[in-house]
Amino acid sequence: MKGLSDKVVVVTGAARGIGRATVAAFAREGATVVATDILDGELADLVAQLNREGGKVTGLRQDVTDAAGWPRLLAEVVARHGRVDVLVNNAGIAIIGNIEEQTLEDWQRTSRVNVESVFLGTQAAIAVMKASGGAIVNVASIAGNVGEPHLAAYNASKGAVKLLTINAALHCARAGYPVRVNSVHPGYTDTPLVSNAIGTMPEEEGGKFTADILAHIPIGRLAQPEEIAEPILFLASDSASYMTGSALIVDGGYTAA
Repeated sequence: MKGLSDKVVVVTGAARGIGRATVAAFAREGATVVATDILDGELADLVAQLNREGGKVTGLRQDVTDAAGWPRLLAEVVARHGRVDVLVNNAGIAIIGNIEEQTLEDWQRTSRVNVESVFLGTQAAIAVMKASGGAIVNVASIAGNVGEPHLAAYNASKGAVKLLTINAALHCARAGYPVRVNSVHPGYTDTPLVSNAIGTMPEEEGGKFTADILAHIPIGRLAQPEEIAEPILFLASDSASYMTGSALIVDGGYTAA
């Protein structure tokens, strides 16, 4: 991918799923990667594995909902590496619940992790990048484009990420900042986030939900995390230099059907 080998990249929610695959993909391209998560053991394993393979990866513990922690994190990255070129706001959660049954607690928790963290990260990254340039990639979801009755809070949160991304992109462009902001919208992907969410449903209901998902994917299968990581790399790379405010859908045809 064009221009990634000299980038300093921060990826949140890096220990599992799409985040883990994204860190590995950036590392293979030669980027310097700072991977963050609250899952210390899994994060340490990832960092050790990639560095054994020749990567330049550092792991840092980060609670993405901690507002004061964001400027500190990016300041530490700048102190270590001189700059931040790319931020991938990937950390997220999914809690099953329809509009009648979703609790306020789960709604608020989903919003904190999926929306507020993206706001905080994007705001902090713009402050660091606006002089020298950079790219922000926010991991949304097709749940930000189409409704799913079982995912009231998740739908709302990912729709917010889509529009926040557009807002930030237009702000940066009109302010003359050399900062691009785009979102990627994965379809259903074979990750712990998806399997754990479905696992909270009664067995019969979860089985039907899974069958319905597969029936609506023209390609006929879930995505692999690596298939989402590559489009994230594209949006972060110089190959996407004329893209900002875009919502890139990667869903096996789900939303086209």
